[in-house]
Amino acid sequence: MSNEQVLKLHDTAIAQIVRLIQLGILTGTDVSDQLRTMECKLSDGSIVPNPEYMEVFESNLQAMQDAVSED
Repeated sequence: MSNEQVLKLHDTAIAQIVRLIQLGILTGTDVSDQLRTMECKLSDGSIVPNPEYMEVFESNLQAMQDAVSED
């Protein structure tokens, strides 16, 4: 039996991956580039989005929505 640690994606990480795919599709940017921006950490044996990354992501998303609303 292997001594390697097995990790699972937390539901919040999966949800963020979905959002990044949607953002890539909506903006016409490469989805793989969107996924490369994601930062994660370990929490109770699960991979979760880094809270600081999520703050910046939400702020950037809001700025994009505000820019669209102004046009």
